[in-house]
Amino acid sequence: MENQNNNELFDLGSDPIENDFDPFVSDDEPDINIADIAEDTSEQVAQAEESATEPAEVEEEAEEEAEEEAEEEAAPSSETPKAETPVKAAPKTEPTKTEPTPLEEKPPVFEYAGATETIEDTSKTFDELRIEKSADFPELEDGKRVSWTMEYGKITKAVADPKGTSIGKMKTNIETSKEFEDSLKKRGADKNPTCKIKPRVTAQSKGTAPSYKGVFTSVKAAEMAGKVISIVPAKDGKVYEIRNTEMGKFITPVIGCDLLSDVQAGFIPALPLIPMYMMKQIVTFFRHYIDNDTQHEVLVNIYWDKQDKRFILDVPEQTVTKVSVDGQKNLDYAHERYIHYMDIHSHNSMKAFFSAIDDADEKATRLYTVIGNLHKYSPDIKTRISNGGKFLEIDPSEVFEIIKSPFPNDWKDKVRFRNSHKDTDAKIDTKDLWNKIMNRIDNYEICA
Repeated sequence: MENQNNNELFDLGSDPIENDFDPFVSDDEPDINIADIAEDTSEQVAQAEESATEPAEVEEEAEEEAEEEAEEEAAPSSETPKAETPVKAAPKTEPTKTEPTPLEEKPPVFEYAGATETIEDTSKTFDELRIEKSADFPELEDGKRVSWTMEYGKITKAVADPKGTSIGKMKTNIETSKEFEDSLKKRGADKNPTCKIKPRVTAQSKGTAPSYKGVFTSVKAAEMAGKVISIVPAKDGKVYEIRNTEMGKFITPVIGCDLLSDVQAGFIPALPLIPMYMMKQIVTFFRHYIDNDTQHEVLVNIYWDKQDKRFILDVPEQTVTKVSVDGQKNLDYAHERYIHYMDIHSHNSMKAFFSAIDDADEKATRLYTVIGNLHKYSPDIKTRISNGGKFLEIDPSEVFEIIKSPFPNDWKDKVRFRNSHKDTDAKIDTKDLWNKIMNRIDNYEICA
């Protein structure tokens, strides 16, 4: 049994057993040559040794390259302090010539009365620039009345000598100053400012007071100013000149003072003329109250509608007599939309005039009109303004439309013109006039 089992396990065959026989090797495994294995093993070991030496060589090369780069970077940095050291140690030495900075290349600009222009030629003086610009700005013609400033960033410099100072030189002086450099270093400062050239008219010939003369609103203000000559308005409506001398104060009314403006009393309308048809309605309404034996005054108020841009006639509630009107304003027109423009009342058959009662009542600043002689074909009309209770009569045509009606054009063809009346064209007979004079003289001597 045992032998039989062994025969099944091992194929003894008829060939003799080889010395290198291995009973535990499967038949499917390939034949292995020991020499080949040894050869392969030696090649793997050589490759492993080569791969082990390669990283070391790479590291050495990388270290050498890093050292070379460090030496190249260290070389210029070591030279820079050597170049800068003399400048810091000896600031008085002249610096080497460098390329102009952007600020040096940036041209200045001329600024005046809303005009701005780049100044290309900076070699010109400030006065030459004034002469050039006086064609556009006549107020710059007189150089004695013009001063100049240069504004450069936070720096502002006055030009002491406009005729002898060039624009470019002054700009360079500011750019190279420590004050300008420090201003650029401040937080929030404009690092690229524009150099601005600005003229200013310092004096005017018209209405300009000399240093010894002034206009003041009160005597106290004039005394505090200490001027030799003071112009002061007074309560009486006059203007006075006060001169302070060692002898005392001389005070006289002044007329035609060149320090004061020309002002003419009157009214300058800001609204249209009151239409003629409204005036006709008012006159017709007034005449209604003189058609009987008991004549009465009546009142009409005129409003301006700011929204609709038109005048409105309003007859308020009123109690009247022949010589007075007591009216109540219409609250419908108390809104800010309406302007109370004029009060107009009648004087029935009396002439048009403003009475003492009118003066006491018409204190509000507006226009006032009275119409009288309404029984006549052409009534009388008086109009005045009240400036806070101060009255001035004006021509009604300044606020009312005048009568205009079309007429045939051929009417104008019938009209002729001449310089004077023919009766005045007769020549004087000087001989006859002389004879008359001599006769009068003779008669006088005879009588004497």
